Amino acid sequence: MSGLHIVEHPLVQHKLTQMRQKDTTSQVFRTLLNEISLLLAYEVTRELPIKELEIETPLVKTKMPYLSEMPSVVSILRAGNGLLEGVLQVIPNARVGHVGLYRDHETLEAVEYYCKFPPLNGGMTIVVDPMLATGNSACAALTRVKEENPASVRFLCLLAAPEGVKALNTEHPDVEIWTASLDERLNEKGYILPGLGDAGDRIYGTT
Repeated sequence: MSGLHIVEHPLVQHKLTQMRQKDTTSQVFRTLLNEISLLLAYEVTRELPIKELEIETPLVKTKMPYLSEMPSVVSILRAGNGLLEGVLQVIPNARVGHVGLYRDHETLEAVEYYCKFPPLNGGMTIVVDPMLATGNSACAALTRVKEENPASVRFLCLLAAPEGVKALNTEHPDVEIWTASLDERLNEKGYILPGLGDAGDRIYGTT
């Protein structure tokens, strides 16, 4: 699929398998999500622009690589905050935005209830949400982000369904996707199979 990057690192896959198990507690689930998001963050930020900075080591003056700009991160509430925490451990100086969306269980459409962004103009923005299922929430969030004119946008998720990837490719073909797994399909209720259940419920213990 176009623009899809699957992070197949053994540690990512091992932790994801633990998260999928139904008897994994919310506490353990949150810990694993934090750990796996650190690893995913390394991958999604591989192409951040760098410049040379003149520094002085204890021995000499020299020029070394330095980030020329920090990306912004936009979390799709509420489950996106589970990924956000790990990403911010890797790039703690990133500016953070939030967009609140919930899924109408009848129409499966995304309904916005909150939106607050830092300045996004001209830089890279990473949109995070654990699950790319139907793609409705992701597409709605990306549309709102693009209104702020970032230079580039990337989407980071834990799991993706083929239906969600197709929807995102159709509506936002310029946005590349980073994920730990492309799962099989959606069920009749729009949940990813084999999946791991509702990520938000499992993070916050609201099942």
